Amino acid sequence: MRARAIRHLAWPVLAVGQLACSVDALAQRSGPNDWLNRMAAAVQRTSYQGTVIRIQDGRAEALKVVHTVEDGVIRERVVAQEGNGLEIIRNGNEVHCILPDRKKVLVEEWDDQSTLFSTLPSSEVRFGNEYDVSIVREERVAGRRAILIAIRPHDSYRYGHRIWLDVDTAFPLQTQLIGDDGSAIEQVKFADISLNREVHASALAPSVSTEDFNWFTQASRHSRQAVRTEWHSDDLPLGFRAMSTHEERLPGSEHVTTTHILYSDGLANVSVFVAPAEADVKVGPSRVGGTNSYSAIVEGHRVTAVGEVPAITVEQVATTMRPH
Repeated sequence: MRARAIRHLAWPVLAVGQLACSVDALAQRSGPNDWLNRMAAAVQRTSYQGTVIRIQDGRAEALKVVHTVEDGVIRERVVAQEGNGLEIIRNGNEVHCILPDRKKVLVEEWDDQSTLFSTLPSSEVRFGNEYDVSIVREERVAGRRAILIAIRPHDSYRYGHRIWLDVDTAFPLQTQLIGDDGSAIEQVKFADISLNREVHASALAPSVSTEDFNWFTQASRHSRQAVRTEWHSDDLPLGFRAMSTHEERLPGSEHVTTTHILYSDGLANVSVFVAPAEADVKVGPSRVGGTNSYSAIVEGHRVTAVGEVPAITVEQVATTMRPH
């Protein structure tokens, strides 16, 4: 009996030791930035299908996803498993959002490499004074071995990230956006997944006929041009800098020219939209999931800052913009 008790006590210790050795071996083989570089390539090249659980604002939704990449062209089908049965059919940059209960199809143009993982760090991210990145441990996600990467910010102007990468392919099996208190603000997690298997064309087709549906085409935002602008922030949060400036006409406001300035710290992005202020314009904060926005009136213009960053970040950017 004593020998059996000793074995029972020793087993957890051995298991933890083996797991630590496994993580150490993975870390020695590839550093955290190497894993992120492999992940960026995997998101662009990997074909997959499975069930995704997405949690935002305390609400969970299940999605069936089929995603293929052939000759650099993305084809995808995402189907909500609850609610109105929304289907998203993607062929390259053209996206059809099908609402079966309303018999409507909205046609949009997207340029994201991934519907589910559009905000992941790219292979060009270089972590300096704003973030630390480290390998934490090995776990299992969707029945597969995964290595957990943690990206921790040094201040409260940006979120942290936890990313679980498939050990064999570096594909992200689970992602979390992390707030100041260490809790997950948003989460995307595969409940089951198959990677790089043949996908039949029928799996990418709508499940309902849309012949008698009403079709609506969203105006493209790609009819824009790069410009120079006098608008800038007097007090950007540390690490952020202007990446691009465009003039564009936004859907619903085609008669108004809007200046769009993109700020980034290499991982977090803040978009600033500057347009002449209209009557009864709303100002102040708003939030959906981890995305915050803040609108202010500055010298007769409505300035709106939007990004997947904390509320204090967009407020500081919006309220410090000046046309000088």
